[in-house]
Amino acid sequence: MATTVVDAHGLTGLSREAVEALSRRKGEPEWMRAFRLAAWETYERLPMPSRQDEEWRRTDLTTVRQRLERGQVRPWAEPEAGAEALRHADALSRELAGGDERAGLVVQHNSAAIRQELAASLAAKGVIFTDLDTAVREYPALVQRHFMTECVKPHDSKFAALHAAFWSGGAFLYVPRGIEIALPLQAITYADEAGLGLFNHSLVVLEPASRVTFVESVASGEAHGEGFASDVTELIVGDGAGLRCIHLQEWGPRVQSFSLQRVQLHRDATINWLVVTLGGRLSRADVQAYLNGPGATAEMLGIFFADGRQHFDHHTRQVHNAPHASSDLLYKGTLNDQARSVFSGLIQVAPGAQKTDAYQLNRNLLLSDKARADSIPNLEIGANDVRCTHGASVGPVDKEHLFYLMSRGLTRAEATRMIVDGFFEPVVARIPLAGVRDRLWGSIERKMRL
Repeated sequence: MATTVVDAHGLTGLSREAVEALSRRKGEPEWMRAFRLAAWETYERLPMPSRQDEEWRRTDLTTVRQRLERGQVRPWAEPEAGAEALRHADALSRELAGGDERAGLVVQHNSAAIRQELAASLAAKGVIFTDLDTAVREYPALVQRHFMTECVKPHDSKFAALHAAFWSGGAFLYVPRGIEIALPLQAITYADEAGLGLFNHSLVVLEPASRVTFVESVASGEAHGEGFASDVTELIVGDGAGLRCIHLQEWGPRVQSFSLQRVQLHRDATINWLVVTLGGRLSRADVQAYLNGPGATAEMLGIFFADGRQHFDHHTRQVHNAPHASSDLLYKGTLNDQARSVFSGLIQVAPGAQKTDAYQLNRNLLLSDKARADSIPNLEIGANDVRCTHGASVGPVDKEHLFYLMSRGLTRAEATRMIVDGFFEPVVARIPLAGVRDRLWGSIERKMRL
């Protein structure tokens, strides 16, 4: 294993000593230090995924493994003023909210939070919204109860274990029973430290009958260079609660990203979930909904646009563990240049989960004859009274559609842009926040480069 190095910027390399040094710098309680060390042992024990594994056979991790083994990932950097991060966060926050209105904001620059806001009226009602490091110090019992214990666990994967050992920053949101929050709460992470590994963690806990919109965004500038990210999002939605969650990924062009996002839905709980993937050289996202209570409902939307030599790998799960629950997944992606995407979706119905209603659809639009998309839908049905369907498609822009639009006076670029807009419209139209819709259309426009 790599030797731990401490320089003026922070820790370099991944090791048990680095885990201990990170915990000491944060002044963490003994239970968190022990948790990190146990996670590191799990990380060392678990093998690195390879193309021999079914879930990874279309994604090459050779360079990732080499960077980790050679100590080329810095797991933490000293916090700085972060003026550029604040400018990015202020502009993005206003854009996503469609103005200046928001209920709360957490801004992370590189490895640590540099701003936290929460409306006084919500704090008075017992709502907690702060960075996770602060939550560990100020709400230890609440965090210890939920942090990587009931939703995501360190042994779930090699990257989950690495994240558990080196997590830093992120956001903690707790909404008490019966509290409904009209305005969105935002968590924004911005990285610009060369070669830094990002391990931000979002933990959202909704007590029964509460409602909230949570928007998280991760991005980095060119200075981040050969960056690495392993983020985790845990969403715990209590009985009758409703969560609207938006995850926007805009890492820099040379970042290798591994994201694990999971929701636990209890009786009559609801999630409306949008995952947007635009950045990174290599991006793997595992997005999983566990419907554990009768009447639970999950709407799972995804948008991705890959260009250049980007490689996007999405694995989704709709796990029905209770009867009378429903899930609806729609993921759409466009690929240009020599980009590649992988989508593997699984609807899993446990024995006894009768009256399950689950749907899964993945569609891919190719703008280049050198782009490639693989789509693998899967069903595992253990009950006999269910309705489960899935579909997938991969295809180029229809030449007849192009000809028709160009015959009406549009240029080829304008016609292609109109077709792409129409392709994404069914997903974008289901997003209730106008600011998020505008942001997406702007990002798609920049990706087109026509």
